[in-house]
Amino acid sequence: MATYTTYADAQAAVDRLAKADFPVKQLSIVGNDLKSVERVTGKLTWGRVALAGAASGAWLGVFFGLLFFLFSPSGSSLPFVFAAVLIGAGFGMMFGLVSYAINRRRRDFTSTMQVIASNYQVIVDGALVNRARNLLTGQGEQAVAPVPVQAPAADPDAPETSRDPA
Repeated sequence: MATYTTYADAQAAVDRLAKADFPVKQLSIVGNDLKSVERVTGKLTWGRVALAGAASGAWLGVFFGLLFFLFSPSGSSLPFVFAAVLIGAGFGMMFGLVSYAINRRRRDFTSTMQVIASNYQVIVDGALVNRARNLLTGQGEQAVAPVPVQAPAADPDAPETSRDPA
């Protein structure tokens, strides 16, 4: 139906159709010519690895500490939550450092991975293509141009009348 260079443009087109009460369940956004882009965000160091491991371990500790806090019979188990956070951070740091030591020379950088497309197509069921195109081009619900109304043809059997502009 329509091709856009960015995902945001394709999304905006679908949003316009949704606001016009178009049945958006019949739409799809398809990315074409996919490619993987890896953006390098920095160099890995022992400090960064230790900090990242401690942070992820601390989150796991928070989870287990809160579970213990919620299901403990006494309400005074809040110090156990802090202990679980510290223990989780310690184990996370150790795991991160050991993992980095094993893989050190294979990957010494941090990065983010993203899959992008060269263009995006908004596609729709065949029965609704004209309606969607008309809504996107601003023609509203008109699927076809209006047929001009013609004056009725003169009856050849009717008597002629002359009009005098006087």
